[in-house]
Amino acid sequence: MKIIAYGIRDDERPYLDQWSKDQGIEVKAVGELLDDSTVDLAKGYDGAVVYQQKPYTADVLDKLAANGITNLSLRNVGVDNVDADAVKRNGFKVTNVPAYSPAAIAEFTVTELMRLLRRTPTFDRKQAAGDLTWAPDIADELNSMTVGIVATGRIGRAAMKIYQGFGAKVIAYDVYHNPELEKAGIYVDSLDDLYAQADVISLHAPATKDNNKMLDDAAFAKMKDGVWILNPARGALIDTDALIRALDSGKVAGAALDVYEDEVGLFNADFKSFEDIPDERLKNLMRRDNVLVSPHIAFYTKTAVKNMVQFALNNNKQLIESGHAENQVEF
Repeated sequence: MKIIAYGIRDDERPYLDQWSKDQGIEVKAVGELLDDSTVDLAKGYDGAVVYQQKPYTADVLDKLAANGITNLSLRNVGVDNVDADAVKRNGFKVTNVPAYSPAAIAEFTVTELMRLLRRTPTFDRKQAAGDLTWAPDIADELNSMTVGIVATGRIGRAAMKIYQGFGAKVIAYDVYHNPELEKAGIYVDSLDDLYAQADVISLHAPATKDNNKMLDDAAFAKMKDGVWILNPARGALIDTDALIRALDSGKVAGAALDVYEDEVGLFNADFKSFEDIPDERLKNLMRRDNVLVSPHIAFYTKTAVKNMVQFALNNNKQLIESGHAENQVEF
């Protein structure tokens, strides 16, 4: 058995090497992502482990299948950029890692909210200029707020517990109700209900055709004045132009964005200077004291990285051996 793993970073390599040694299975680590220029490296292998940072196009998947590989294991949750028609046409079996560390993303999300509420970006800037005054940058307290959780999967529920630990009231919306949360009376009937009640909106939903740019001008208009927006999930959930307008008007008090709708090619890249970042909307957001932009790092902990690598390799091994795996995704 031989597996090729694409997009392997230096921080992932020790976990890959340890798994390969423990299992006695050859794993070829490739630093580049899977695309047209690297797909032929897969010839002679039984399965591929990949990381989602660019689309898995029909052309790439067709070539991968032509090279004899139809066992594909993603080291991440989302499968929204995998061409479903090519998967079905070529008979691919695809797995993901649905829960590499919900706590990592939940903890980061709440940390960013607390930075916003306590105005730490503003105080950091003031102190760097020698200004140690307080006013007018008075803070808000989370314990007096209502937090609206959008999607109550593993990450949403992990975040919910932390918000509740701060004393916040938590409400939630999800198409699929968790029985325990249902019993506790956490759910509201609609997104409009959540928008109307929440002081903080915390997004934890996957990207789908139905929720593309769900936070648009119409959605922001239904929210409380001075709402806080948190998005550690998917950039496509927010209409960036609408968010900028809502920030400019004061409808949105601030936002923490670990994802961005045009992040591919931007996040995890070093442009050497702020001015060289080739996206004016992103720079607009980054210049604001009341907006925290991070380059998709909520997941980035030692525990999560280890789990992403080793769970994906386990899944790929299962596919090769039996044609089935515990985290198989149906298309």
